[in-house]
Amino acid sequence: MQIVQYGHPVLRWKSKPIQSITDELRSVVRAMFELMYSAKGVGLAANQIGLPYRFFVVNVTADPEHADEEFVFLNPRIRRRKGSTSGEEGCLSLPGLYANVERAEQIVIEAYDLEGESFEMDLDELPARVVQHETDHLDGVLFVDRLNPDERLKVEPKLLGFESEFRKRQSLGEFPPDDEIKRQLKELEHGLRAKSPV
Repeated sequence: MQIVQYGHPVLRWKSKPIQSITDELRSVVRAMFELMYSAKGVGLAANQIGLPYRFFVVNVTADPEHADEEFVFLNPRIRRRKGSTSGEEGCLSLPGLYANVERAEQIVIEAYDLEGESFEMDLDELPARVVQHETDHLDGVLFVDRLNPDERLKVEPKLLGFESEFRKRQSLGEFPPDDEIKRQLKELEHGLRAKSPV
């Protein structure tokens, strides 16, 4: 399991809802937390590890010692958004790139946990920003898509660099061609498997 970087088609894939909660899903979630911590992140969406499913993990402390701050959001839906605020964001799939993004100041999100229980959370500040960022991932949207034209222009050279690096790794056989990746993603949509196509 690895975090895929910008240029990989899975980051533009619209995720499919989770149909059932299995031991396999639980082990993938645990591995995602470990991967997120090792990358010093606060959130990680399933498509960032090559899985086309609608879920993500969050721990805004980025600290495995604070396991009580670990949250899993299965099939999340943001029900309400209120206010507007700008803040700096980065992304584990765009390492080293940061920019200010306008987001709702407060949100209400509904999701399911690993017990299959539905829950609702009222969030603001960093948790609200992280959850909005990760929910975007599930729709194939990246934080750079939300930048104003001037900000987007500033980060464009870095995005081209990420794209170029991915194509180079693809040409060396580290990743299959885009068509094959998409075929694997469609296949994965028929059932959760621990092995991802990355």
